[in-house]
Order: sequence, then structure tokens, then C-alpha cells
Amino acid sequence: PNVCAVQKLIGTNRKYFTNCKQWYQRKICGKSTVISYECCPGYEKVPGEKGCPAALPLSNIYETLGVVGSATTQLYSDRSNLRPEIEGPGSFTIFAPSNEAWASLSAETLDSLVSNVNIELLNALRYHMVNKRVLTDDLKHGSTLNSMYQDLPIQIHHYPNGIVTVNCARLLKADHHATNGVVHVIDKVIATTTNSIQQVIETEESLETLRAAVAASDLNSLLESEGQYTLLAPTNEAFEKIPQETLNRILGDPEALRDLLNHHILKSAMCAEAIIAGLTMETLEGTTLDVGCSGEELTLNGKPIIANKDVLATNGVVHFVNELLIPDSAKTLFELAQESEVSKSTDLFRQAGLSSHLTGSEQVTLLAPVNDVFKDGLPVVDSNMKNLLLNHIVRDQLSSKYLYHGQKLQTLGDKELRVFVYRNNLCIENACIAAHDKRGRFGTLFSLDKMLTPPSGSVMDVLKADHRFSTLVAAIQSAGLTENLNRPGTFTVFAPTNEAFRAMPQGELNKLMGNAKELANILKFHVADEILVSGAVNALVRLKSMQGDKLEVSMKNNVIHINKEPVAESDIMATNGVIYAVNSVLQPQASRPQERGDEPADPALEIFKQASALSKVSQRNPRLAPVYSRLLARMKENSGGF
Repeated sequence: PNVCAVQKLIGTNRKYFTNCKQWYQRKICGKSTVISYECCPGYEKVPGEKGCPAALPLSNIYETLGVVGSATTQLYSDRSNLRPEIEGPGSFTIFAPSNEAWASLSAETLDSLVSNVNIELLNALRYHMVNKRVLTDDLKHGSTLNSMYQDLPIQIHHYPNGIVTVNCARLLKADHHATNGVVHVIDKVIATTTNSIQQVIETEESLETLRAAVAASDLNSLLESEGQYTLLAPTNEAFEKIPQETLNRILGDPEALRDLLNHHILKSAMCAEAIIAGLTMETLEGTTLDVGCSGEELTLNGKPIIANKDVLATNGVVHFVNELLIPDSAKTLFELAQESEVSKSTDLFRQAGLSSHLTGSEQVTLLAPVNDVFKDGLPVVDSNMKNLLLNHIVRDQLSSKYLYHGQKLQTLGDKELRVFVYRNNLCIENACIAAHDKRGRFGTLFSLDKMLTPPSGSVMDVLKADHRFSTLVAAIQSAGLTENLNRPGTFTVFAPTNEAFRAMPQGELNKLMGNAKELANILKFHVADEILVSGAVNALVRLKSMQGDKLEVSMKNNVIHINKEPVAESDIMATNGVIYAVNSVLQPQASRPQERGDEPADPALEIFKQASALSKVSQRNPRLAPVYSRLLARMKENSGGF
């Protein structure tokens, strides 16, 4: 009982008297602490007993100051003739600076106090006092107490991590009872404050540029109003570090300027002493900043850029920062991309002469592949590449959270792109969004996991244009399916290549080509009536084929597999679907009964007749020649369809 744990920050004189709610994982601002235990003030040990069970008699505030480690405050109380008051009757609270707090004052400040003990020193001490008993539980966040010096307010902040500050001075030892009140030991000598945040800006020479920016954005009234804000005030030096062109653009754009300044204002007052680990704070702009510390330094977004901290104002606190914090909403697309994992993409757009779309006031969305896409180097920028890049710029400024499945996006290259929403991904054509989008002043940045491939024709058009699928095209045409695969739709086609047909055993191939009904089933088993791009495949996805059986699409070692067969090429985009090239002919469940009786009677009869016009290679193949001859002999009629 009555044992206080003290965390001492190694290499400094900072101490934290903790309880269970304030046990900071034995680290303060990333630095290790040494834990020691001692009797809490007012208690002492008893031989043979655990802890510190013996309570010492209460004494008055003056005597208590000497017990709790504030002997300097006790000394100055005596010199300033405050002693009789804090020894006498009454009910007071004193926020007593520790001995170290007095020692840290500049010689000039200390001399001005002690040279006029009856006025300056007495007034300073009375500002540390409240004319009633106030315990820690009564110190509410954002409240004020009237001091015993002209009733000037003392600002109280009680943070979720348990730290309590008084005018940004941290309570070291709290709630030490005395016969005539209570003593709280604090780590600083606090001073009166009468200036609002706006008045701090107006009186500080190092904030001249900020002063002009605040006036231009009409934020004066906010920074003069009642409230509790934290201003991360950029110094003149911070503004000078920004390229002049960027600075002029922001200062000349009222909306961007207001976003910039609001990004430097936190919604609550945050004293430096309350920050003992990283935390996320919300700004007036609606964005967040990571406020943290490293040793003695405060950090913003991991960077130690706070030059002067805890300048107290009547409506909050000001920290001076020597770097400007530009929010995304005040940046151009080019600036957003240069600072993201898509910087190589910006080089491509610049080489293609498309920079104006990324730096102007045109409302667009940039679909930029991440840098990993170009790990083997950037592609050559020619007319085809320029056209492809134009199709990576979408008209209008979008937000990914408002995209929906089947949505059509118009590009600057006059192409129409489709949006696909899956359980684990959000994709635009074959490319999926790899990171949270960044919304700039006029444009939005979407980071993609690959170069986007706009569709160039229907499924049938794409198959005809690729010599690898000549046998499949002939089969489709012979079965009368051309019109179906040309019409609008959402097909996923696992397209067997010529090599897939040649790889079949001779007996199986003969049997397939001689059985019209079986061939129709095979064709339908390779088609699903929904679009599935590779980015939507995680472990396993099941699709229902148009034949009725399930298709299992899986990802293994970054290779798409269909029914455990590796895919030769993924995401060949068409206006009405997507094609996967496969080097094997997929087989449905042999035992599955046919559920329909309207399959084409003999859809394969003209396969190789039409294939001959598309691929002479198929005819010359010695294994296919007998089959080809047999089919020509049996050819009677064309029929079929999905």
C-alpha cells in the first residue's frame, strides 16, 4: 500500500509518477525508462510490513511543499510573504513548480521575479493558486480555473492517456493533501496568457507570411474565437522552402489556401507534454496528422519539424513548425503522383507530353500504375503508348468509394472503361486499385497494380485477331455461336489454344470431334456468364459455366489456374468479356447428366473446314489431318447456340 511507481526517462530528469492507467509500456517517446518504487508523499515504511503503511500527520500547504519536492516554491513563498497565507486557515490549491522547473527558467526571467519579490514574485505565485480545493478528478479536459491573481484563467487539459496539464505544464505529483488544501507538483513555472491564437500570429515576426495567408483566407475570426485549438504555425522559413511556383499557385487559389491553413489547425488543444507516443489527430480540414515524439523532440508525420512548442493562447496552443504541411487537397495530380508509389508513371506521362493534364485545373482522375510495374524499365513512348496513356486519364474527378459494378468511365482517349467490384478488390478493366486514392485540388489519383488494357473489340473479334485461337474460332463459327459472342454481355472465356487441341490424345480427339453433343458441352464448359479478371482471384473462386458444371479458378505462385490447369495468358480484355488463354481443353464432369435437350446436333462438323481458312497450320498437322477428313465427310448441317 501507498507505494508510488516512478518512471524515470534515461538520460533526462523527466519523471512520470504512474498508476495502472498510466503505465506507458516502460517507454516514453520511444525511450526506455527505469522503474523505481518509493513511498508516496505523506507515508512511510514500517519495519517488517509491506509497502508504506504508516500515514504521516497532515501539515499545512507551506510544510507540504517541502515534503513533495518543491522546496524552491516553499522558499519563494517565504520571500514573497505568501507563507502566512498558505500556513493559515483556508482551502487552497497550489500548482507548485518543481525545483527543476524553477532552475530551468532563464536567468533574466528569474532575476525579474526575485528582484521584486513583493509584487512580481508574489503575483506569479498567486497565479499558481486557486481559492478552493481541486483534486485531479475535478480537473476536466478543456476547463479553466480562476487563479488567485486577478482571477486570470488557468487552462486545464486532462488527456485520455491520463496526463494532466495546467497551462501546458504537466502534473508530476498530484493530490497531496494538506490541512488547508491540496498541492499538485508541476514541471514548469506557468505564466499568464491574454493573447488569442490570432494575436500570437500578429505579434510574432517569424510568422509574417502566415499572417498574410490567414488574412487572405478570412480565418482571423476563427483564430480569435473561443475554443480550444492547436495551431501548427509555419514560420517564414517554412514558406521559403516551398518552390515559388507552388507557393504562388496555392496563395492565388482561395480554396487551396484555406485547405492548407486548416490542415495546420487541430480540433483540440494538444500540449507537448501530453504526447508520449504517436497518436493521430484530426485537423479542421478533415485530414489527419500523426503527432508523436522522439526523445525530447515532437514530430509530425514522423519528422522532427516543430521548432518552438507550447506557446499558450487563450483559445489553445501554438507550436511553431519549420516545414509547410501541404494537404493532398491543395496539390496538383503531378505533385500527388511524385510523392507516391507511382512516380515512374509521371515520368511516362511527361515523356508523352501529357503533363498539362496533371498540373492544370482540368478535373480528371489519373489511373497510374505503381512503380513495381516498371521494375524492368519504362516502355518506349511512341504514338501507341501515348494513346494508351490517354486512356489512363478519366474525365471527371472521381472517388473510389463511389464507384459501382458495371459503371462506365470515359477516358481522354475516347475509350470506355468498365468498373468491376469484387469481394477482395476494386478493378477497372484488367487493373485493380492498389492503394487508397488521393484526392487533389482538381484531380484524383488511383494507384493501379498493372498497366490498364482497354478492350479493343468483342470476344469474337479478339479471338479472330489472335492466330493462337484459329481452331477455337472455327469451332465457334461451325456451331453458330459467333453472334452470341459478338453481342453485349459479360463473358469469361477460357479459350483453348491450337496447342491445346493438338495436345489431346488421338483417341480422345477423334471421339470429341465425332460427337456433336459432347463438343457442344465442351464449348459451353469454357464460358461463364460473368466477368472475372485475375485481380479478383485470391485463393479460389467458383464460376458456373454455361454448360452447368462449376469452374474453379485459383491463384498459385502468382499464376492463375483453371480447374488446376495453369493459364497461359490472363486478362485479354474484350468489350463484352475477358479471355484467358489455356493450353489444355477443359473437361466437364463425365458423369453429369445433360439437363437440356436442345443442344446442337452436330456443332463440330465444319470446325476444320473453317479452320483451314484461318490456320493452315491446323491442316498440316499429321494428327489432325485424319480427323479433319472425317469431319468433312460427315458434314451435313449447321446448328446450335447457347
